[in-house]
Amino acid sequence: MNYQDPENMLGYIDALPDDLEKAWSLGHELELPEVKQLKQIVISGMGGSAIGGDFLASYLSDRCLVPIISRRNYDLPAFAKGRETLVICSSHSGNTEETVSGFKAALGAGCSVLALCTGGYLASLAEENHSKLWIFEHHGQPRTAISYSFGMLLAMVARLGLVSGVEGEVRDAIVTMRAARADLTGSSPLSQNPARRLAGQLLERNVAIFGAGDNEVVARRWKTQINELAKAWASFEGLPEMNHNTLAGLLNPESLYNRTSAIFLRAELDHPRNQMRLDATIQSFLQAGIASEIVWARGKTKLAQMWSLLQFGDYVSYYLALLYGVDPTPVDSLSALKQRLAKE
Repeated sequence: MNYQDPENMLGYIDALPDDLEKAWSLGHELELPEVKQLKQIVISGMGGSAIGGDFLASYLSDRCLVPIISRRNYDLPAFAKGRETLVICSSHSGNTEETVSGFKAALGAGCSVLALCTGGYLASLAEENHSKLWIFEHHGQPRTAISYSFGMLLAMVARLGLVSGVEGEVRDAIVTMRAARADLTGSSPLSQNPARRLAGQLLERNVAIFGAGDNEVVARRWKTQINELAKAWASFEGLPEMNHNTLAGLLNPESLYNRTSAIFLRAELDHPRNQMRLDATIQSFLQAGIASEIVWARGKTKLAQMWSLLQFGDYVSYYLALLYGVDPTPVDSLSALKQRLAKE
């Protein structure tokens, strides 16, 4: 199936568990930022460089000793001031204009700053201002580097003493994804590859992805991967919030229902009440005539379950791209917009 994949996107998806292992190790080797009386962490980034921060904030929301906020904009929250705030500026290329702006804003607000990138203008700024700079080597698209934008920062947070006991979960996630890879990769036949089969069911359909609790961020990843790999429309929402509004919208327009597919991401560690909500929500969608599929997480720990769902979604998006006959790697429309903004 590689004939439509000249830049080997499949290889980057296959490498997710291996890259997570490398990133976790690299995050233990680089010099830590010096932050006294740390009060909060703000992660400035966009697109594929921001999603790692989203995963970090969601995964650690119930155990980190300080709040972690993901910021997708040119500026910073008003509370991000002083050395007690650590601002992490994550940009794969180092040239993302919103993240560069966030870096400058962090310096102006007197924050502690860490730049995470492969090089570029951000790396130069960090060196010029004597800010901490974490460089990693990665030659693919930013969205394929999520293992680094997550794994390196998780190691940093652990080393700063803000969380404990995560190393076993990292290992569980790596082992779980490696085991799943055999069933999901391109050499696995259709009859044994659930990701390829699901992609076939999503062809020519409007796709909506739902995840409960911490898996809302995984649903977001599915949405963006379908957008960027398959060049297809998709949306995402989280539970329990969607039970307070979206269900009311299952009446109109009825003509769209037979062209819509709902994907429900599920994990054994979902909150018991959210488990019940998912059961009831799926029934509501089916009764409304909307095709609904359930994707169950693998692994025993929260991190393994989040990352196994991420991995599955990346494969589904890849196979959907091939079914549409598009190259899953380039994103010409995004590049064109950046060029237009650069001229203006």
